[in-house]
Amino acid sequence: MSVTSPLGFVAAGVHAGIKASADLDLALVATTGAAPVAAAAVFTRNLACAAPVQVSRAHLAATAGRAAAVVLNSGNANAATGEAGLAVAQKTCALVAAGLGCATEEVLVCSTGLIGIPMPIGPFRAGVPAVVAGLRPQGGADAATAIMTTDTVAKEATATSGGVTAGGMAKGAAMLAPDMATMLAVVTIDADVDPAVLQRLLQAAVDVSFNRLTVDGCTSTNDTVIVLASGQAGAAEEAVVGGLLSEVTTSLASQMCGDAEGATKVVRVEVRGAASDQEAAAAARKVAQSQLVKCSWYGQDPYWGRVLSELGSAGVRLDLGAVSIAYGDEVVSRGAVEVEHDPGAVTDHMAGRSIRLTCDLGVGPGSWWLLTNDLTHAYVDENMGTS
Repeated sequence: MSVTSPLGFVAAGVHAGIKASADLDLALVATTGAAPVAAAAVFTRNLACAAPVQVSRAHLAATAGRAAAVVLNSGNANAATGEAGLAVAQKTCALVAAGLGCATEEVLVCSTGLIGIPMPIGPFRAGVPAVVAGLRPQGGADAATAIMTTDTVAKEATATSGGVTAGGMAKGAAMLAPDMATMLAVVTIDADVDPAVLQRLLQAAVDVSFNRLTVDGCTSTNDTVIVLASGQAGAAEEAVVGGLLSEVTTSLASQMCGDAEGATKVVRVEVRGAASDQEAAAAARKVAQSQLVKCSWYGQDPYWGRVLSELGSAGVRLDLGAVSIAYGDEVVSRGAVEVEHDPGAVTDHMAGRSIRLTCDLGVGPGSWWLLTNDLTHAYVDENMGTS
């Protein structure tokens, strides 16, 4: 179950010396024989985007959506590093291209880690030859491990339909917000797909997976999702390709939510009965990103009053006489007052690893859902400093 499950891909992960520990910190995913194939990507909307994002965007534009490899490092985001950081990202692609025998523009680059720390080229000079030499069909697990930062487990997924296989790997455990997250993901598929179609299908998959995930409302400088399509399984219907991309990215997003820094709960927030899907999304985000609500989940407290307050301040229409709030299958509030329910069932639901919060605004057909989690002491401990 890895990024190399589809036909035509190899991968590797090595320790290049970017991390002070001996942990793997450099990953490479490439096509067999380094042949350029259809590629697409979705990048962060953060205007302070990192050097690797800028370089990968430029390379995809230069090749009209084709790539042979993706090189990724953890331990340093190479963000807010100026011209020197751009030079390192470009040189890293050139080193990989020389090792594989492809064009520099056919290599995409990703980085994750701390922001504002100068990125040295030395680890790449030593690590790239090693990671190129280690490429193999069984290398997906090492590659997924090498991109981990505060992740506690590697994140991988595969899906198969109609003779086509998709696989993927991702990292991400904090700063996870709609419109991407502090995350990197590489997805592969062995269908033959035109780059423009692949871009459209990837965006659609991201919209129902990574863009439905929020941990702390922060959007990173480095967020990147890349897909490579080898074509070795032949042509496939768009519905098949899109479905596989959505299945893999949804699995990866769920794994990221479950491994978020300090999280003890995975929470699905669903808003129904909104005037529109857009208003439902705004209300869901307001609730999911509320520190007060997130703390109540950590305390296993079904404090519906906090939820109602966030719904009322979300800037969307609601009918106060009809609005309802439910935890699990138990409606705990309707019409802005508590209603009779089974407290034991609610307590049991709140004690579980997964929580379902459903809010009905009572004004229309709009609906939306998001994945999020609770806010714990461990999250604060993890984010108190850079050392």
